[in-house]
Formats: sequence, structure tokens, C-alpha cells
Amino acid sequence: MKAMTPSAVLAAVVGANPLPRTEVTKKVWDYIKKFNLQNALNRRMIDADEKLKAVFGGKKQVSMFEMTKLISDHLK
Repeated sequence: MKAMTPSAVLAAVVGANPLPRTEVTKKVWDYIKKFNLQNALNRRMIDADEKLKAVFGGKKQVSMFEMTKLISDHLK
């Protein structure tokens, strides 16, 4: 799979090195789990901290499915 370069905002979460899209998604999930950002009542929702809020376009909460699209916007 082709390595993609993350934007500066996304690099704060996954690092600045070019990565395949699948690895970027995996690293974002690792970050979400590390900081316990999955909503306790609805596990499909992600509660953003300051770093993820920047990736999510300022949204405090997004669904897993919306998250994938928002991450794609930060890859070149």
C-alpha cells in the first residue's frame, strides 16, 4: 500500500513519517484507546481531545465512520 504523508495536525497524533492509510488508521485507534476517547455510552462515537479536535475540524465528537473520512482529508 502506498505511503501517505500526514498533515501537521494529524502528525501530532500519528507522527510525521509517511505511512500507508491502514497504518495511519491503526495509530489513530491506538491513540484513542491510550487516552480512553471512545464514548462510554455509545462506543461508536469518539470524544475528541485537543489534538483530535484539530484533525476532526473542530468537532468535539464524531462517529467511527465519519472519523475515517476526516482522517483522509489530512493525508497527501
